[in-house]
Amino acid sequence: MALDGCGLFCKYTLFIFNLIFALLGFAFLGLGLWLRFSESTRGIFQIEDLNSSAFVIAVTVLIALGSVMLIVVVFGDYGACNEKRCALQVFSVLLTILAIAEIAIGVVAYSSKEEVGPRIVEFYSSLYALYLNSGDPVIGATLTFIHKMLHCCGVTGVVVLELVKHTCPKADGFWEQIKQPNCPAEILGAFNSNAPLVMGIFVGTGVLLIIALVCTIILLKQTKRTQQEITAYYTTVY
Repeated sequence: MALDGCGLFCKYTLFIFNLIFALLGFAFLGLGLWLRFSESTRGIFQIEDLNSSAFVIAVTVLIALGSVMLIVVVFGDYGACNEKRCALQVFSVLLTILAIAEIAIGVVAYSSKEEVGPRIVEFYSSLYALYLNSGDPVIGATLTFIHKMLHCCGVTGVVVLELVKHTCPKADGFWEQIKQPNCPAEILGAFNSNAPLVMGIFVGTGVLLIIALVCTIILLKQTKRTQQEITAYYTTVY
């Protein structure tokens, strides 16, 4: 017996979910590997004193998160497309772990915002220093994106003295041609003011994972019912 309408809806929902998850996983893993093994950043990981820096931790998290997401996608796609109960069971366990982790991280980030904010500033400072030392265009593009998003200019904010002023946003008025907000202060202020939003993003992602988990459970029940009906049919016939 084939899946009914609810089962088919859950099957295709999981397929779309896994597709999005795969794209994000490849993006995180690719960015993490590039930052880990790029000529301009590789030396950071060879300096013992920097092993606990925000930059190293962020890169490690990107690689680990991307790898885990792709593993989850493999089990999810294989289980949903082929209706394999074993793969779906593993997928449901991984989704449960990820959902709990996402919600926990969001709550911890919000409750520890006084500590998380300075870590983000440290990460920005690491990118800034890397760009000054290497001139890597990708890091330069990242700085440009951050500067335009927050409308800030480097670590000093003094445009005429700033070493990366070509990555700074266009000045709004005469005064900003001389002085703009400095990015460390803007990053810290933006994180503190948007901490509830950050928590909401993590918790919202956790909720999406729970929805995928519900679809997985429905699909598991329907595949179990289908297997039981097939077994009963062959038992009756033979």
